[in-house]
Amino acid sequence: MPGVRLLLLSDTHANLPALQAVLQDAASRGYDQVVHLGDALGYGPFPVEVLESLRELEAICLLGNHEQMLLEYASGKRQPRESVVSQALTWQLSQLSADHLRWVGSWKDGIDDPDVGARYRHGTPVSLDDYADSVTAAREVFQNWQGRLGFVGHTHVPAVYATLNAPVGEWVKAQAFPDGGSYMVAPSTRVILNPGSVGQPRDGNPQASYAVFDTARAHFQVFRVTYDLQRTQEAVLAAGLPPVLAARLSVGK
Repeated sequence: MPGVRLLLLSDTHANLPALQAVLQDAASRGYDQVVHLGDALGYGPFPVEVLESLRELEAICLLGNHEQMLLEYASGKRQPRESVVSQALTWQLSQLSADHLRWVGSWKDGIDDPDVGARYRHGTPVSLDDYADSVTAAREVFQNWQGRLGFVGHTHVPAVYATLNAPVGEWVKAQAFPDGGSYMVAPSTRVILNPGSVGQPRDGNPQASYAVFDTARAHFQVFRVTYDLQRTQEAVLAAGLPPVLAARLSVGK
């Protein structure tokens, strides 16, 4: 079967200028299918526009913890609290239509893609909301999951965790991509691949982060893209969202 180029997005967090910059950059590199690894919503000022963009792209969208929380607020299963997360989601809920909620409600918590031989999930290959954010955490995931390719988000930090394709021992390697970079997946390894965050990076680099995975070459490439950060910050404040959500974008934290 011929290879495909997967455009991997995650944690866009309703930041439309970041998503637009990423899509423009990715178009110049070429891709076949978009996979959004969760948290399209939460925090940001453009929930409707981000959902419409993803729908137009016919993206495979995974459920993130922010979508899960939003749906629980919508159904009354959970009550909003006094927190930045709750304030943003409650406001976003007031902006979204019943149709948007139905679509988000159809997103799955984890998908196995037999053509690519991969699992897509928000937190780790075995969890919606755990973090694969350290060698220790990755080692535990590899012990509980026997797959070879796992694509995840949630940490807001682009990274690869790799172990040998054998009984899990101590050998787990990590590589981060603060300025972008590439990684060839060797046949002898199992990997957890994270494209970082489109809309709210947290590795000290405020540039939007995304990745392309070439299935024919087993090649994972992370790109960092500058976007109109000020437009997002102004929209956060105009929507009456907590100012910290605007401030943090400048520092990538």
